[in-house]
Amino acid sequence: MGGLETKAIVEINQAANQFQSSIVIQVGTRFIDVKSILGLSVTLFNNQAYKLDIHGPDEKEAIEVMKRIFEKHDLKLDRGQTYN
Repeated sequence: MGGLETKAIVEINQAANQFQSSIVIQVGTRFIDVKSILGLSVTLFNNQAYKLDIHGPDEKEAIEVMKRIFEKHDLKLDRGQTYN
């Protein structure tokens, strides 16, 4: 894993842990809690598309922050993205 991926993992994890909302990414048939740095470290690769599932009391803010971070690190979000 290169430096960019490590930075992305840390930034996503730290941002997610600031929210009360549940933040999960779906990769294929796997669902990963973004607040788990270990889950992210074995899942996050640039050549995949991710689907975010965010719900909770601060979900609107969490959605915007996660979208910005994924874009910043050139991580693709599923085009048919829906947020709960």
